[in-house]
Amino acid sequence: MGQLLSDLGAEVWKVERPGTGDDTRQWGPPFLKDDNAANTTESAYFLSANRGKHSICIDISTEEGGTIVRKLAQHADIVIENYKVGDMARYGLDYETLKKSKPDIIYCSITGYGQTGPMKAIAGYDMAIQAIGGLMSITGESDDNPGGGPQKVGVPIVDILTGMYSATGVISALLHRERTGEGQHIDMALLDVQVAVLANQNLNYLTTGTPPKRYGNAHPNIVPYQTFKTKDGSFVLAVGNDQQFKKFCAASRLTHLATDSRFATNTDRLNNRNQLIPLLDAHLAQETTEHWISILEPVGVPCAPINRLDQVFAHPQVIHRGMQINLSHSSGATAPLVANPIKFSATKIEYAKSPPRRGEDTKSVLKSILNFNDTDIRRLSDLRIIDTGT
Repeated sequence: MGQLLSDLGAEVWKVERPGTGDDTRQWGPPFLKDDNAANTTESAYFLSANRGKHSICIDISTEEGGTIVRKLAQHADIVIENYKVGDMARYGLDYETLKKSKPDIIYCSITGYGQTGPMKAIAGYDMAIQAIGGLMSITGESDDNPGGGPQKVGVPIVDILTGMYSATGVISALLHRERTGEGQHIDMALLDVQVAVLANQNLNYLTTGTPPKRYGNAHPNIVPYQTFKTKDGSFVLAVGNDQQFKKFCAASRLTHLATDSRFATNTDRLNNRNQLIPLLDAHLAQETTEHWISILEPVGVPCAPINRLDQVFAHPQVIHRGMQINLSHSSGATAPLVANPIKFSATKIEYAKSPPRRGEDTKSVLKSILNFNDTDIRRLSDLRIIDTGT
């Protein structure tokens, strides 16, 4: 969330623990390598989520550290926190405390299960939320197939989507404040987001009362819409309507299927999935992935190869869209990063700051925002209330 807001022009102060910093700094290997191919102390995981942020290390558990952060909050538009419910109140950094001195503060709390309810005190982690929120029940091969069973998504999708929803909420709250002068508390729960993003699968259940099953790479509502094996690998065929099915049949020399009453409409194909898919499996396995892409793509049949990440970043379209960027890192290395996908017509996103080393901005922020001098900073550092980095 903070990285997204930074890309959109916000100055983001990331408050970390002195000495260790954010846990994800240690979530490696892999780590960023310097120009001599030696590891730095920055994990690839940390780099992925912290572009544009200023790292300040302050021990909020100390009275003086908490006071410093409260003073910084007076200069901020937004406070984002992801502590357990009630923890911030222990440090005098909760919404109710901060709004007394800054009534227009926008305060966003992100927890596993929200600020209310029977599970509010339980810590939430992405994989646990994917499980309890239903995503793993519809992800993975069917229990009837080899390797069947629940699977998590290959990235922390709930964390990512919660950040995106939270950013939307914060921007909306800023607009509300601009119009009314009123700040507010935004209560974001990973579980709420997970439930919300199940989209058509939610409605498949709510309209029938029957929980959806796992279909692996197949679609519960559209056929054929899945992966198919080819002579040299696999590809995705994503037929979204009856006209596309007719085009697919014509291009792939399966014209007879387009006129077969069992497969004429998507509803027919869905009801007769178990008859259609084996026919397609046998036919598509006779040619290479490149062959099928080369004849289906030009006639408007949605399809795609299944690329590894080395193929993704070498893809002409990805290169054209500028999705990989490189920023100079304060360690002396060059950090390879992924660009923000938003493309504005008038306001180009600028990437001015690489993911920070631990505490590298503590001194500059305290000096420029709170007018601390070198003596103040040295004293706080000696007391280990702050950390000015390594």
